Amino acid sequence: MADRRVTLPELFWCFLKLGCISFGGPVAHLGYFQTEFVQRRRWLSDADYADLVALCQFLPGPASSQVGYAIGLREGGFVGGLLAWVGFTLPSAVLMIGFALGVVALGDVSRAGWVVGLKLAAVAVVVQAIWGMAVKLCPDVPRAALAVGAAALLVFTTGALWQVVAILLGGVVGWILFRQEAGNAPRAVSAEGRGILLPGWGWLLVFAVGLFGLPALVKAGVGGEILTVFDGFYRAGSLVFGGGHVVLPLLDAFTVGRDWIEVEVFLAGYGAAQALPGPLFAFSSFLGASISTGPGGVVGGVWALLAIYVPSWLLILGAMPYWEKLRQVPAAQAALKGTNAAVVGLLLAALIDPIWPAAMTSPLRIVVAAAALAALKFTKLPPWALVLACGGLGAVLF
Repeated sequence: MADRRVTLPELFWCFLKLGCISFGGPVAHLGYFQTEFVQRRRWLSDADYADLVALCQFLPGPASSQVGYAIGLREGGFVGGLLAWVGFTLPSAVLMIGFALGVVALGDVSRAGWVVGLKLAAVAVVVQAIWGMAVKLCPDVPRAALAVGAAALLVFTTGALWQVVAILLGGVVGWILFRQEAGNAPRAVSAEGRGILLPGWGWLLVFAVGLFGLPALVKAGVGGEILTVFDGFYRAGSLVFGGGHVVLPLLDAFTVGRDWIEVEVFLAGYGAAQALPGPLFAFSSFLGASISTGPGGVVGGVWALLAIYVPSWLLILGAMPYWEKLRQVPAAQAALKGTNAAVVGLLLAALIDPIWPAAMTSPLRIVVAAAALAALKFTKLPPWALVLACGGLGAVLF
């Protein structure tokens, strides 16, 4: 892996492909990423990938998009991170803006047969990812028990912050159980911890200035409607843990709550977003194109999309240098064994609820999902082919 060189066009194409086929929500996206970048392309090891997932779960913002952005940073620097985000987000953003501009004839397609098929493909991808990560990251009884315990905690609790709690507890337990082993291991070469373009603390400072400075400027009347819209979406991206559906109350509060958009239009856009691949945060582009203030149209959609994602970019750029340095410390390596097991438990909990109850509502669906998993596991069928096959089969069967 050390001699591998990833070109920027290759990086962009990989994420663009994933942006076109990654149905099923944030946890499914992590499954697609694991299949593509760990199993197929071997850009990262399972442990490296789990480390990135753990970091992004600690930070507010859209977790799966942050993981993709972090992979782009690792492989292609600052430009690579942007290309990864553009590739993964572009398909859903284009469709959402198009829907906002008048493609209302589609109506609510979230229950269409082909959408059901796509959800079943996502279930198969998630199951395969969980199994593959569990084999490598939970090879002994303590870590397997830790993964099961984290899953149980998350199944019986509500709220995205419990994901952070589960990962923190995993780190503590890992440090207790494996510190002697880590202490006897040779110290790895420490990363320098330098940031890209700015030091890590510089990016974190920019994030804080945006979070606290933008509302002050809006209150002072600076920037007019354009800055007001940017501030609203920026705060939504800054204050939500877990991403995805968790951000919807914040988006509803400052769009519908301010009479910028009718609730029926808001719900129509949200329904359409369920049928699209890629990140649910792309729903912001629908809102930016639809609301009665700000630039509106295509420009408004892009403006809102950038505003909601800028905080996650700044946080990753700020945290990555310190994370890369911290993970080389022996005590941190012991804790990371625990957090990696907790990440497996996090994915398992999401499979148990809400993915399984939402997708597996009949014996026929279970059969189709099992067949998709078998095809993925034993025929090495690429994910994009699985998505197309399941979509077509769903259109016929459901």
